[in-house]
Amino acid sequence: MGSLDKGLGIRNFSQKLQAKRSVEVLHLLKWFYPGIKLKRWLLVFAIGVIMVSLGMALVFNYEYLGKIEEEIFRLVYIFFGSYNYGLVLATGAVIVVIGAYIMLYSTRSIIRSIIAVIIPDKSTKLIDLIYRERKLGRGPAVTVIGGGHGLSVLLRGIKSSTSNVSAVVTVADDGGSSGRLREELGIIPPGDLRNCLVALADTEPLMEKLFQYRFEGNTALAGHSFGNLFIAAMNEVTGDMETALKESSKVLAVKGRVIPASKESVRLDAVMTDGTVVEGESQIPEVRKKIRRVKLFPRKVEAVPAAIEAIENADAIILGPGSLYTSIMPNLLVDGVAKALKNSKAIKIYICNVMTQPGETDNYSASAHAKAILDHAGKGVIDYVLVNSTPVPKEFCEITHATPVEVDEDKINALGMGIVKADLISDTDAGRHDPDKLCKAVIKMIYELGKKS
Repeated sequence: MGSLDKGLGIRNFSQKLQAKRSVEVLHLLKWFYPGIKLKRWLLVFAIGVIMVSLGMALVFNYEYLGKIEEEIFRLVYIFFGSYNYGLVLATGAVIVVIGAYIMLYSTRSIIRSIIAVIIPDKSTKLIDLIYRERKLGRGPAVTVIGGGHGLSVLLRGIKSSTSNVSAVVTVADDGGSSGRLREELGIIPPGDLRNCLVALADTEPLMEKLFQYRFEGNTALAGHSFGNLFIAAMNEVTGDMETALKESSKVLAVKGRVIPASKESVRLDAVMTDGTVVEGESQIPEVRKKIRRVKLFPRKVEAVPAAIEAIENADAIILGPGSLYTSIMPNLLVDGVAKALKNSKAIKIYICNVMTQPGETDNYSASAHAKAILDHAGKGVIDYVLVNSTPVPKEFCEITHATPVEVDEDKINALGMGIVKADLISDTDAGRHDPDKLCKAVIKMIYELGKKS
């Protein structure tokens, strides 16, 4: 029986190997199928190779040419009246040049035929695409931690400098479309994740508009964004939000990764200075009280391993910009995140908000923002604070009922942090960060102040 089983095993292995080889041959033959516009150029390329070989043989007077060389000498004699070897050399050189041109032209035609199928709308910009991808691929590994509108602003700018970006995003949002999907489907809120995907996307503007489109009217879909529904559906299909984000990233051609801080359902609560507790991220700014600290419920929340890995492998870790207590803090309270931050050898930058946030950081200075982070995550999570140095128009302050964040450099230094000042605000939306200016300042800090891990 043993010999029989062994014989059957060898036969099955042989059959599988033969089948695999047959498949490989069939794949190879597909290059010669009619209508794919490759055979003609492969033939032309072969003619070019033959011409270059013949020309080189004439130039170096290879004896093995035999009758071919004799025929060429005869033709030279007919045209020029003598067996001038210099003319033969010139003829060989001309044949080499023509053959090389034919090879280059056919190679270019083969590449264009392939590219026209793969990226038909961008075939004329191939070299730009290759250069950009290679350049961005060599950029620093940057891990950004936060959520909300501020995080997407930074990502929108930084994707032009590196594709090695990981966004660790809060999952404590419980308002709007995200809150409804969270309650009805039992998933982590997709809103901030969607905004980060769109910010890192390298796709057509129409696709971006589609993902950000919000349904109106009085139907059950009213208030939901298409992107939220898409991510929720992808989560149902794949059975896992992390996988859903990876697949959604392919649709949007995302540069980098978007990672939820945790896959668990969490609630953000705030303990106020008067001792009252406000439950729910969306409710915290509404009570208009001074916040003592925030906490997660449940208290012990497991981090996504990819989020910890992104922090450990980063060249730079950036906190913010964004709502201090409701966008940045929830990430730092997830188990393992603050510890990974402290242990990281990367440069750690906190981007302070340009304006205070009513109901959350009223009258906060830059040092108050930084101290709040230290109070929640411990010392060693910030090396430098990046602040805006440009005056904010008074008109904007009156409209938003907010004030520019005071930059108290001495107090920031007293906390053991450095400070970098730069023009960060938008020229068209005063009081808010400009993606390109913010990216330029951050990348400059990474290269000039960064510590390579």
